[in-house]
Amino acid sequence: MSTSTSVRRVAIIGSNRIPFVRSNTVYSHASNQEMMTAALNGLIERYKLEGLQLGEVAGGAVLKHSKDSFLMRECVLGTKLSPLTPAVDFQQACATGLQAAIHIANKIALGQIESGIAGGTDTTSDAPIAISDKLRVKLLEVNRAKSTGDRIKRLLKIKFSDIGIRTPKNEEARTGLSMGGHTQITADYYKIERKIQDLVAYNSHKNLAKAYEEGFLNDMMTPFLGITKDNTLRPDTTLEKLATLKGVFGGSGTLTAGNSSALTDGASCVLFASEEWAKERGLPILAYFSFSETAALEFVQNKQDLLLAPVYAVPKLLKKAGLKLQDFDFYEIHEAFGAVVGADLKLWEDEQFCKEKLGLPGALGSIDTSKLNVKGSSIATGHPFAATGGRIIGTLAKLINQKGSGRGLISLCAAGGQGIAIIIEK
Repeated sequence: MSTSTSVRRVAIIGSNRIPFVRSNTVYSHASNQEMMTAALNGLIERYKLEGLQLGEVAGGAVLKHSKDSFLMRECVLGTKLSPLTPAVDFQQACATGLQAAIHIANKIALGQIESGIAGGTDTTSDAPIAISDKLRVKLLEVNRAKSTGDRIKRLLKIKFSDIGIRTPKNEEARTGLSMGGHTQITADYYKIERKIQDLVAYNSHKNLAKAYEEGFLNDMMTPFLGITKDNTLRPDTTLEKLATLKGVFGGSGTLTAGNSSALTDGASCVLFASEEWAKERGLPILAYFSFSETAALEFVQNKQDLLLAPVYAVPKLLKKAGLKLQDFDFYEIHEAFGAVVGADLKLWEDEQFCKEKLGLPGALGSIDTSKLNVKGSSIATGHPFAATGGRIIGTLAKLINQKGSGRGLISLCAAGGQGIAIIIEK
């Protein structure tokens, strides 16, 4: 461990991702390892890291096959980095990429490493499928048998009814509800109007389309399998079109396919370093990773709160940094659903909620929504669970660098009633 008594600044050098695509389309036969390796190699080539031994590479996937137990290490070995670069896997649902970033940033800040990459990858096209528990248990008994005869006896105990498969479910194990089901409850409970949800979606597509037109993403993306652009983008969408869509998660029916993020495949990564390491190699410093906060909520009894942990994380983060909610040039609020963004903003403006639930003297207040998700977010880009964090950090760091100085706030919800808030600045 470093003997330094000071905490160092953590530089964000740059990011890379492959285009995100709707599940069961172009990347249907691409694995997490293939996508993550492609994203890493694009970053390595852009910043001339070939052959270098970095301090660490951290990341992961939410949906992993059993063969992917050492996913990030295998990805590193498939890149042009030195094979001496260690790697570690993380998993915290949609917050996986951000937790990997916090891990790398903390190690750099404490002087334990000089450089590192954080990332994430996910595919629901190549999802792991397991056998039924009954069949699995009986096959394990067969494996424990000491003789051929004993194995045959145990095999004969397998019934036809034992045979089955288990596929991943997009639902909370403790409630049996999907994220969308929980979020429809959120929208109904906190009265988030349909028009607010549709407006979040419309702005997401409009802003991402403009980002592509401007070339904003040109130095942040590596083509993969012939794809050069997120295929979930709908540049021609309108509020009128969005208003015609039917609800898909019950309740009042305000959540639709149009104002919800789609199941998506993709990968992303971000290069972090100490200032000294970056300057020695003549690398740019886009911004600095400064503060982070992770929060969790009870959501089994309070089903309306599943994706609202960032509402609680943000005020704690602001207190750490000595800032107000309005002290930011850009806001990146993960668009799991338009209703989540609407609920976040509404609750921060609610004086009673802020006093009773957040323990604050008053409301956090409103933000200038013209600064919100200005290059599009998860509804337009798609949301490969573990890859979203890297996309958001990369976008925000570049925005701040283009401005010359400033500060950005990240708010990201995750399954299990968890969420993260992060401040990036320059």
